[in-house]
Amino acid sequence: MMRIVTANVNGIRAAARRGGLDWLARQDADVIALQEVRASDEQLLKVLADGGLGEWHVSAAEGRAKGHAGVAVLTRRQPTRVSSDVGPVEFTDVGRWIEVELPSDHGTVTVISTYVHTGEAETPKQDEKFRFLDAVGERLASLAENGGYAVLTGDLNICHSADDLKNWKGNVGKAGFLPEEQAHLDRWIGDHEYVDVQRALHGPGPGPYTWWSWRGKAFDNDAGWRIDYQFASRALAERATRADVGRAAAYAERWSDHAPVTVDYDVTLD
Repeated sequence: MMRIVTANVNGIRAAARRGGLDWLARQDADVIALQEVRASDEQLLKVLADGGLGEWHVSAAEGRAKGHAGVAVLTRRQPTRVSSDVGPVEFTDVGRWIEVELPSDHGTVTVISTYVHTGEAETPKQDEKFRFLDAVGERLASLAENGGYAVLTGDLNICHSADDLKNWKGNVGKAGFLPEEQAHLDRWIGDHEYVDVQRALHGPGPGPYTWWSWRGKAFDNDAGWRIDYQFASRALAERATRADVGRAAAYAERWSDHAPVTVDYDVTLD
């Protein structure tokens, strides 16, 4: 069984101080995908070593801007290939994409950790978000050719439907809940035959949500957003057996403003 955990850590050093690495180390995962690491590669390796994850193979893409973005994939086995290239030159070295290839009993499995920035409706920042999503779609299509095993994990900063956002009426027209953003996910599912694994195994919502503001009573009232996903190619999704959102039991036990998403796949890594 291959267990993949994806988590936006909202700063790896802050998550470690709050107990996040202890939580991750207890999950018996084969692959851990991280987003918003917000650290240099050297800092990331040190924090992981101090947190009991120093023996893992770490593939990381550091953000160009210090203290922003940054993604990583931790694997128990050495990947056969690592790439941070999603396509367009403008997204080189921005710390939003890292993919690794792992051998398995069913051929190569490609695991991606991605961080899609929030965006802002009707601004250049939103236009950049759409261009990045275009690049992601093209890469996913390529990986799924001929029944390939691939899974995109990470923080997409998009709620696919009203089931994924508690206050959806209050967010109509805002970044994260725009029809144009949702259309990208529709194409991944419809044209490229990827599966939102957590939703497929859980069934209809509302929720479970994966992000809540630190402010106010958002967490206590479960006024959240589901923006963290595992999108698997159809061949791999057919082998998904369990999906879980690791929502903290109480506000005081949170180690990020996001909750991790764990999926088990009936695949054995070599």
